[in-house]
Order: sequence, then C-alpha cells, then structure tokens
Amino acid sequence: MAATIRDFLEGSPAARKTASLPMGAASGVAIWENRDDRISYVAPRGHVFSCYLTGGTGTRRVDAGPETGRPGTVCIMPEGQTSEWEITTPFRFVHLYVPDDQLRAAFALTHDCDARRMALPELTFAEVPELVLPLVALAEAARRHDLLMADTAVSDLVERLGTRAVTLKGGLPAHLMRRIDEWIEAHLDQPIRLADIASLTDLSPFHLHRMFRVSRGLPLHGWVTNRRIARARTLLAGTTPLIEIAQACGFSSQSHFTRVFKDRTSTTPDAYRGLWRRG
Repeated sequence: MAATIRDFLEGSPAARKTASLPMGAASGVAIWENRDDRISYVAPRGHVFSCYLTGGTGTRRVDAGPETGRPGTVCIMPEGQTSEWEITTPFRFVHLYVPDDQLRAAFALTHDCDARRMALPELTFAEVPELVLPLVALAEAARRHDLLMADTAVSDLVERLGTRAVTLKGGLPAHLMRRIDEWIEAHLDQPIRLADIASLTDLSPFHLHRMFRVSRGLPLHGWVTNRRIARARTLLAGTTPLIEIAQACGFSSQSHFTRVFKDRTSTTPDAYRGLWRRG
C-alpha cells in the first residue's frame, strides 16, 4: 500500500509534529514544524491541503522552479502526485489529510452533483483566501483538539472547492440519485439492503453498486454509514439517550453504534456529546 504524505513526514528526522487531530476514516489534521530538510512525497495515498502558518520563505518545491513559500499560501497535493521539497529555514504549516473516496463523497453531498465534477488542481504556494480560512480554523481545532470545530472547517473547505466541466459516462443520473438519497434518509432507522435500493432504479444490485460508486466516489454501504453518522452527530447535540440514537440511526445495538462512530470520527458518541456541551 502506498504511503501517505503524513507517513513521509513522520519518517523525516527534521520534521516535528506539534499538534494533531484524528478525524476518523483515515482523515486528520496536523501542525508541523520543519527546517534544514529535503523530503520527497512519492505517489502518496490520499489528498493533502496545506497552509503555511509562519515562515516558508526558505521552502521551495524542487521540481517546480525557484518560487518559495510564505505565510498564508496554500498547497494542494492530490493523491498520486509526486513532489520534492527543500527546506532551509524554520516554518510551521498545517496539513489536512483526506482519503480520495471520503473527499469525493463529501463533495458530491455538499454540491449535490456527481463526484467526478470535483475540481482538485495541484497547487503550490498559491494565494487562495477562501481556503486559508478553513485551513487556519483546522489548525486551531488541532491545537484545541476540538472535533466540532474541525468538522465545520472541513465542511467549509469542501463547500469552497470548485466544480469542473466533464463528460460523464456511466454512473447514475441526477434524478435517480435524488430518489435514492430521499429513500435512504427516510429509512436510516432500519436495515438497508442493496436490493431495496436497486428496486428504486430498475437496475440489478450489481450494476447499482458499480454505478453508485462511480457517481458518489464511495460504495453504497459506505455512503449509508456516513449518513447514519451524520444523523447521529445531529442528535448528539441534544439530550436523546445514546441507545435511542443508536436505534434512530439504524445500528443494531449501542455498542455497535459506539464502535462505528469511533471508527468514523475517532471519538465516542459520549465524548462527542461532551464537545457540544463545552461549546
């Protein structure tokens, strides 16, 4: 399995992580400091959004010319894009790590469109104010270890990603996706079977599974789990008992709910509710 940019940094003798916040499903935020280093990211797994917090004028991307970084500049390193960096003076930066399937699914949900329309250009030392704000908020969330702040910042960032014109082949048409979404939301408190959803589309379960993943970037079971967790997060802002939330979100038991919630958010339902109360 390919290494992530986080893995490459953790293997550097010069880079130092000063704060981090796991967000579940292999997503997370980290603040790094580095100096006097040369590091290569070779075909990394997952997408990375970066913002320079302090310094950076001694940092350049070796394979992209003489330009150097500076505070407030943004880098986007899409999955699989190799890059090489040279650092000569101290600087601090924040990284947001997101797996490809999770980012595409979030984009499809936020923009109500096919995941293949997501525009994710490779950027180096770019002036992108609309992305700086959520990335700086993510840095603060990592310092505070505040998942609610991080969730909001990631939502803001995804909302600000652009769309691209693309000729779509395969996948599901928009009217079927809306029908499926509405049905899923109405049945989150129940077991959901692939055959049930396939019956809404006149497709076989096999073809629905393939076409859904093409359009949403995530398998149907992963999408449904994300929607269950999203409903749970909303309910955890109130006083509904955890066992009732588990039932309302279609989990077989409170322990099942806790296990899946922690896998997707890196915290327990009870601890997440505590964040609401502190806020």
